[in-house]
Amino acid sequence: MRTHKVAVITGTNSNLGLNIAYRLIDNLDYEDKLTLVVTSRTLLRVREVIDLLKAYSEKHEKNMYVDYDYLLVDFTDMVSVLGAYYDLNNRYDAIHYFFVNAAQGVYSGIDWMQATKEIISNPLEAVTNPTYKIQRIGVNTADGMGLVFQANVFGPYYLIRKLIPQLSKGNAIVVWISSLMAEPKYLSLEDIELLKTDASYEGSKRLVDLLHLMTFKDLKALGIHQYLTHPGIFTSNSFFQYLNFFTYYAMLMFFYFARLMGSRWHNISGYKAANAPVYVATLANPNFERQELKYGSATYRDGMEYIVTEEVDPTGAYDVYKYIIRLAEDWDEKLKDQIVNSRIIL
Repeated sequence: MRTHKVAVITGTNSNLGLNIAYRLIDNLDYEDKLTLVVTSRTLLRVREVIDLLKAYSEKHEKNMYVDYDYLLVDFTDMVSVLGAYYDLNNRYDAIHYFFVNAAQGVYSGIDWMQATKEIISNPLEAVTNPTYKIQRIGVNTADGMGLVFQANVFGPYYLIRKLIPQLSKGNAIVVWISSLMAEPKYLSLEDIELLKTDASYEGSKRLVDLLHLMTFKDLKALGIHQYLTHPGIFTSNSFFQYLNFFTYYAMLMFFYFARLMGSRWHNISGYKAANAPVYVATLANPNFERQELKYGSATYRDGMEYIVTEEVDPTGAYDVYKYIIRLAEDWDEKLKDQIVNSRIIL
């Protein structure tokens, strides 16, 4: 009998999310069957992504072993998150892979003067740890939470929390996507919802790191193996609107320059960036791989890909976890009488 596995990929419409799906298709054994649950906020984008995945699976002669489902979810809306749980709970008894690829930011542009200074003074650092991306401060949601906090951390965590029975039955692998820039300096424990910082995106990924450290052991006791990963640096759709033809290709040129100079993190390709997330999901041995580490997608100068593991600074983990658990309990109470079925027949 074929083994039938279900993979939920949040943010499947992003470059990284789409390439995670591609790599899952590539790694699929011909004896297995895979259902890819494509998620997005809009039905139009869901259809576009499913068409791309169907074309890819046909090209690689896997179309007989892959089928598709979808989930409409907006992590900045807790009723939508509950609706996503309702849909998955009713459709699947078991979920085998859950990729948390939420990566929303509140960017408003690029400080071109600062970017020029950084590139002239230290081009490698400028395209590895840039400080010239402008992020708005104090943006919250209609739910009253910090937008980036809710979209990238709390919303996905709350959905996973609700899906514990399905994840446990599937002996699931849960994969959180963090960032190369998830450094302690970007998070203040006085601002866990990231409303006072001009680096809310980086702060949200630091929260992901700490939340993982506080939850993976409890999940393991339930048969769920959770991993923390990051994709390195690659071309993302999030900044295309701030680049023109010349600045886009200048960015690519600096990325390749950084790789030639020895930067292991400049994967550039979304497919290479998806290496670590899919590695821990499909190839890592949970009896030997250390779950407290962060697994990063890396490449050599010639573009050959490999995995790098790094320690995660646990400072503040308990405080973050305590805050999020209390918030989740509050939302359990707020949402106890609200269930929304968001499915539409494609």
